Amino acid sequence: MQTYKAPLRDMRFVLHELHGSAPLTQLRGLEDISPELMDSILEEAGKLAEEVLLPTNTIGDEYGCVLENGVVRTPKGFKDAYDAFRNGGWTALAADPKYGGQGLPESLNKLVEEMICSANLSFSLYPGLTHGAYQAIAAHGSDELKDTYLPKMVDGTWSGTMCLTEAHCGTDLGMLRTRAVPQPDGSYKVSGSKIFISAGEHDLTENIIHLVLARLPDAPKGTRGISLFLVPKFIPTADGRPGARNGVICTALEHKMGIKGSATCQLTFEDATGWLVGDANKGLATMFTMMNSERLSVGIQGLGAAETSYQSAVAYARERIQGRSLGGVKAADKAADPIIVHPDVRRMLMRMRACTEGCRALGGWVARQLDVLERSNDPDARRQAEDFTALMTPVVKALFTDLGFEATNLGMQVYGGHGYIRDHGMEQLVRDARISMIYEGTNGIQALDLVGRKLPQGAGRMLRTFFHPVSDFIERHRNHLLLGEMVKGLEKAFGALQLATGHIAAAGMADPEEAGAAATEYLRLFGLVALGFMWVRSAVIAVEKLAKPDADGGFYKAKLTTARFYMERVLPEVAGLLTAIRAGKRAMMEMEEAAF
Repeated sequence: MQTYKAPLRDMRFVLHELHGSAPLTQLRGLEDISPELMDSILEEAGKLAEEVLLPTNTIGDEYGCVLENGVVRTPKGFKDAYDAFRNGGWTALAADPKYGGQGLPESLNKLVEEMICSANLSFSLYPGLTHGAYQAIAAHGSDELKDTYLPKMVDGTWSGTMCLTEAHCGTDLGMLRTRAVPQPDGSYKVSGSKIFISAGEHDLTENIIHLVLARLPDAPKGTRGISLFLVPKFIPTADGRPGARNGVICTALEHKMGIKGSATCQLTFEDATGWLVGDANKGLATMFTMMNSERLSVGIQGLGAAETSYQSAVAYARERIQGRSLGGVKAADKAADPIIVHPDVRRMLMRMRACTEGCRALGGWVARQLDVLERSNDPDARRQAEDFTALMTPVVKALFTDLGFEATNLGMQVYGGHGYIRDHGMEQLVRDARISMIYEGTNGIQALDLVGRKLPQGAGRMLRTFFHPVSDFIERHRNHLLLGEMVKGLEKAFGALQLATGHIAAAGMADPEEAGAAATEYLRLFGLVALGFMWVRSAVIAVEKLAKPDADGGFYKAKLTTARFYMERVLPEVAGLLTAIRAGKRAMMEMEEAAF
């Protein structure tokens, strides 16, 4: 069984110390929020994750979902866990009070999301997709659609999905074939097939609200001719109850490598009644409200899996005895020393810890800017927050899931052969984490989005929202008495990022394939620098806290030690990435296709 205890102390550090919770009270709707309130919510979420969700994780993987006569049955315990989740108000945490939500900040909600993902990644998809669908409808739906669907989605009695992919088109949505025909009453008849639909059919909620991309009869070709439609499983009655069954059928469940407790469905829409969300032929832009939210949440999935892998590996390394320490016997009363004494085991554990805590810190920065974007009364602050979150969305999605998968593999490695068998649940974490690098846009697509869209937009306007804070921080702390070398390490890595950015801007203008060839390495380099920035900022806080007599010494010493490990053993990887970026496309593109 996996080991997981909600990392509340580090979450409080990110929320209150690193990014400061006091400024949240200056945002609309958060005037009365307090650190004590947020801490109590985190504590209760931790209990839910540890006591309710974690015990269902292995069961979900073992039994999976079952399709019977068009109805999907989730694994044993999932329905009870979901009812506890819904009754506890967790579906409403970050939703608008107008629709029954609690109106709490997204920076708090993302930490709760992490706990859910750590405890049971498959389970997290059901409420996670509902929240994304809620955001899309809230941003673009008509008042009638909002009033009909959002209260039920917020209270968790109805759930949501995102229906994009078709068998012949994944990323290239311009090829989709699902059709929507207008009806005299203002509704549409939607027909077509979708695959890979997470939570497309299940027994957790009384209704499922599908957001479906489809084409109108006179739509332009390509992505300019896509519209978004709301298609419920059951058409609501006048009094808001699930009514007649709509023409939506689950025809199959996918047999997957992991996340087996999540119902991944093939759906067929047969003249299903739906309603337009947003403007006609603008569906892709409308859906991106949900997709961007989901991409950030998928990044959090990678972080959640990494945390559980790390905690499980630490617990095992403390108990498993093998060999003697190279520095001398550490456990003379035992036949061998615990493997946590061995340098290579320490290397794996420290890398997992450094990347996991770094991702939590970076995710907290992005989530804070989501709060600013949604709630600030300052137009300039909202504009900068919009640029920053757009820039960082592909970085968070790709980097967090890459590092999350790496962490689950390292965790399994710490267990050795015992990690490869099913008994301890480590191989499940590997299998579950792998999909996060693929869905919601593969990580390669995220890299292309970063270099092809985000870097050139507004002549580098988005980049300034990241580059300026890093540059200002380096300038202020370059001569820090205790951390000067660490700051210089960040400055060197930041210089590599600037050189890589300039190279891609120049080479990409001359030849788009050059930018494409460098995209994945560039995103990784960008992400590692971003984590380095978080770590040096964290180290500065730790040093300041340790100078006080009442400091939580154990926590801040560990924070400072982990920062040093990241800066000395992980961040230097940017040099190799810069070399690869500068090498250009030749080595990968000159091979004749027939030679592969």
